[in-house]
Amino acid sequence: MHRVAQLLEDEYEPYFSQLYYDGWMRGFYEWLLRNELLKTTIVQGHIKEKADKYLAEHRLRNDFENRVLGHDYDLIVCCSDIIVPWPLLAKTKSVFVQEGMTDPLNLWARLVKRFTNFPILTISTALNGMNNCCDVYCVASPGYAEHFQKIGVDKEKLIVTGIPNFDDIEKLRTNSFPHRGYVLVATTDMRETFRPDNRKKFIRHATRIAAGRPMIFKFHPNENMERATAEVKKYAPPGTRIYTSGNTEEMIANSVELVTQYSTVAYVGLALGIPVHSYFDVEDLKRKLPIQNGGTSAQRIADICRQFGRFEGSGSAFLRQYRPAAVSAAPLAAKAAAL
Repeated sequence: MHRVAQLLEDEYEPYFSQLYYDGWMRGFYEWLLRNELLKTTIVQGHIKEKADKYLAEHRLRNDFENRVLGHDYDLIVCCSDIIVPWPLLAKTKSVFVQEGMTDPLNLWARLVKRFTNFPILTISTALNGMNNCCDVYCVASPGYAEHFQKIGVDKEKLIVTGIPNFDDIEKLRTNSFPHRGYVLVATTDMRETFRPDNRKKFIRHATRIAAGRPMIFKFHPNENMERATAEVKKYAPPGTRIYTSGNTEEMIANSVELVTQYSTVAYVGLALGIPVHSYFDVEDLKRKLPIQNGGTSAQRIADICRQFGRFEGSGSAFLRQYRPAAVSAAPLAAKAAAL
């Protein structure tokens, strides 16, 4: 979102907020917060604190829940339509930007979709798109366009742009991570988001795949690090390295094989041609792999925001007449380097 906002500063004055509900869903949302049921999600707890810290460090304007400053806005750019400020969205143009991999459409998600209008009940991103409430949906790949259409987004609202955090994987081959030639095991915060996880079984599964080769475990930042560390020390071979922080993508680039659970980083391994093991169907991941466009996704998305902001009409009508502006990787790289 920051990268897209930087490219719009010639026309827009950007403000930022954590995701939040307002209007008819506000009471239910506040009940979840009061009972700390969302403490291990992005809207409460240490992940929200990290987001607030990022805004402060980069001196970005924080109009949290539109209650700090209470501005009227010309455009909303969001990465989820599971949690949205309904009154603001109803009167304001909106562009959805896919932020990464969506969680699996498991039995619970299917039941929530079939019998309710509340995708938040999945406590996951499985039903991102179900609300179909944004005007334009920018997605990672043709495979994801098909996925979001299946979840509930109108086909006429969808456009494949790539996504800024997964559109130039090749650059990761040049990095400063000191180790090479290992099997990387990237875990998922399943237990922290109320999903079952037989961690002992998973560690042993990863150990069999490694077959005596060096192993590195990299934990999801939302995990209980003390518990996860103790489990690896107990069930993984002696000498297994453990990282509770660090650049997971660079670790993947230096690995010879990747073992994951439900993790977006599987796309990094696939884009680099590294053998990937995942709880997801790997063939399905290959179909959904974000397009690689040399780091120009943010520019593509910013161009859509800029042109749609001037357009009088619906998102689907806009996309029918939309003509992309030429994009180049160089300006984006220069801006990113300035951060």
